[in-house]
Amino acid sequence: MTGDAARVKDDCGQLSPCFSVTSMIPVSMSSGDLIADRRADYAEALLPDDPAAACELYLQALDLVPGWAAGWFRLGEIRAGAGLPAAAAAFEAALATDPQDRLGASLQLDLLRDRSLADTMPSAFVETLFDQYAAEFDAALVDKLDYRAPQFLSEGLAAPFGRVLDLGCGTGLMGVELRSGADWLEGWDISAEMLREAEAKAIYDRLEKRDLSALAPGAEQWDLITAADVFAYLGALERIVGWVAQALRPGGRFAFTVEAHEGQGAYVLRESRRYAHAAEPLAALLDHAGFEVRMDRRVLRQDRGAPIWGLVVQAVKRPAGRGDDSPEGESIMLHA
Repeated sequence: MTGDAARVKDDCGQLSPCFSVTSMIPVSMSSGDLIADRRADYAEALLPDDPAAACELYLQALDLVPGWAAGWFRLGEIRAGAGLPAAAAAFEAALATDPQDRLGASLQLDLLRDRSLADTMPSAFVETLFDQYAAEFDAALVDKLDYRAPQFLSEGLAAPFGRVLDLGCGTGLMGVELRSGADWLEGWDISAEMLREAEAKAIYDRLEKRDLSALAPGAEQWDLITAADVFAYLGALERIVGWVAQALRPGGRFAFTVEAHEGQGAYVLRESRRYAHAAEPLAALLDHAGFEVRMDRRVLRQDRGAPIWGLVVQAVKRPAGRGDDSPEGESIMLHA
């Protein structure tokens, strides 16, 4: 298959984000007002020594440009990082000026609450984030963070795979592992820029731009559905697991990874602004959806020199006629 054989369907307009020098926000930090921008620059120069004075300068800039979402977001970051009051108010103002929430202000509010009120990340935040990182994604993730999720998933899969759907395919790192065993390989992702990187690898038969948090039931049936390092951006997994159960043929396989957490609750939003999931609730969810489940606890990647532990999940859809009340749920937990 050549690169021209893979078709990318782009159903949304393009954003043109650029990095923030302070917090890597994937949209322009400029307010559009030269005086306001200058005061923000002075504020950044005061950090980290005098966050209170920096906040005062940001407020002066925001008096000039009250609709500057990135300014409100940065004010919230400074207040939160320094333990100053009204961080939540700043993030709420950022969200009010950008209801799509491309900055992820709602996630920062959840972190301030120490509990998540949202069950998934804002789609615009995820799309903007990965549109920005696409060009350097492979080098950053594989070379610097020792990302291994695709390899771990492929270890538990035996070819031939048949018709394969790679959810959240990104730049195609999972697709590389799947191509030789797939009769048909399709990739879906929310980021058009990531899809362009995947297209350049010339491994997919079809690529589509899809929001995985809003998939509708379809007529297509798949033999294997994968999702490598995707559910860190979806908190509650009931909807996507239900969609996969409907989309797989009986006996079809569902292979994915999640970051693991050992605390209470089915999932938690971490400071990294990524969700982590607990093994037992996840196994129960998959069992209820009609899957036989195996989980393996592995180090998926590194982050700031520390290992990120996760669950490598291999699930098989039960044959038609077999109920969800099979003995012990057919769920097995493996330990590293």
